[in-house]
Amino acid sequence: MSKRGGFPGGMPGNMNNLMKQAQRMQRQMEENQKELETKEFTAAAGGGAVEATVTGSKQLKAVKILPDAVDPEDVEMLQDMIVAAVNEAMTQAEKASEEAMSKMTGGLGSLGGLGGGFGF
Repeated sequence: MSKRGGFPGGMPGNMNNLMKQAQRMQRQMEENQKELETKEFTAAAGGGAVEATVTGSKQLKAVKILPDAVDPEDVEMLQDMIVAAVNEAMTQAEKASEEAMSKMTGGLGSLGGLGGGFGF
């Protein structure tokens, strides 16, 4: 006769292990996020005439413009170079963030079919 309630076959121990693993993953994700936020990503445009630096938290930190890039007759070109450099630096920061998350969540899809219902 089967028992009522509880989990047959030692399931409570497996749940404890799963919870510990989830807590460990959460700590690692928090550490990776803090590390990523301290990194800087720099990109250039216009052959190096404009450089933009963003942080891992996607905040614009610096813009460098070579004096030769400043042409009062062609301000639009300078604006375009600034936008291109900032966008490329942001793309680098986003890719680094995605790579860090991918490393952390890479094995979650193989939790014995559990992944489908949990957005993994």
